[in-house]
This record gives sequence, C-alpha cells and structure tokens, in this order.
Amino acid sequence: MYPLRRTGLILALFLGLSGAAFAQGTALGFSGLKQDPGAPVEVTSETLSIDRDAGRAILEGDVLVIQGDMRLTAPRVEVIYGTEGQQIKEIHAQGGVTIVTAADAAEAREARYDVATGGLVMSGNVLLTQGPSTISGERMVADLRAGTGRMEGRVKTLFNTEPKAGN
Repeated sequence: MYPLRRTGLILALFLGLSGAAFAQGTALGFSGLKQDPGAPVEVTSETLSIDRDAGRAILEGDVLVIQGDMRLTAPRVEVIYGTEGQQIKEIHAQGGVTIVTAADAAEAREARYDVATGGLVMSGNVLLTQGPSTISGERMVADLRAGTGRMEGRVKTLFNTEPKAGN
C-alpha cells in the first residue's frame, strides 16, 4: 500500500504547471508550485502491478491521480523506485497525458518527472494552456524547483489579451 500514497504525492508535485512564453524554442516562466503536499491523494486505475525486485510499480487503464485541485490522467503511469526501494526516483506517464490545475492545463503524449532534480519533460504534441493563452510545441523541459522551463520544436503561441466581457 505504501507505493500508492508516495506515487500520488510525487505525481502531484509535477502537476503545478504555470508559465508564459513568447517565441520559437522559447523560455518559459513557471510560478511556484501551488500544491499542498499534505492534501489527501486519490489514485484510481484499472490495474496496479508492483515488482519490488525491479523497483517499479505500474498503474494501467484510465489512471487518475487527484490531489487538491490538481489532476493527472493517462492510460499508463510507471513509478520507478530508488535503490532503497521506498523512495521514488522517477514517474513516467504515457499514452496521452493530461495535467490540470485550477488555472492551467498541459497535454502531451508522455511526461517524465525526476524527483531528485525536480525536472519535468513532456514530449509529443505538447499543449500548455493558461487561461485564454496557449503555447504548443514538441517538447517542454521544466525545472519546477527553479521555476523555469523551455518549449522546443515548432513552438506556436497564442496570447489572448482581450479582456473578458463584464470586466
């Protein structure tokens, strides 16, 4: 049971995406993580396989991870443990990944999160949406601890600065 709780907490760390961008191969600014690591975590999937000898757990089939206002969905999520077997080293979600917070959303074919470095790499038709603005590319590399990131590969940005009606 312990891998599920740690899986959800670590997955939640990379769900707090936000940023702005402005050109081809452009740098992104990520605001601080808005996640409450003490919030309860709910993980749902069709199957859960744990291989302690290989140091990994695999969740498959409509995987949904919820913590606070953040959600991650993917067909498959693999959790890779460090040498101690209890500390999570890396999270790899694939098959069409969606990460949603109260204000932002990110989509890609796959996402990898390195727990030790705070590095997040999303690849394959990446789409980052913040309010009315979007940025897309083939690969997004982010350092969530430093609050920096970069979108690469035919980057397209749509800045919608028009005020909403009633404002």
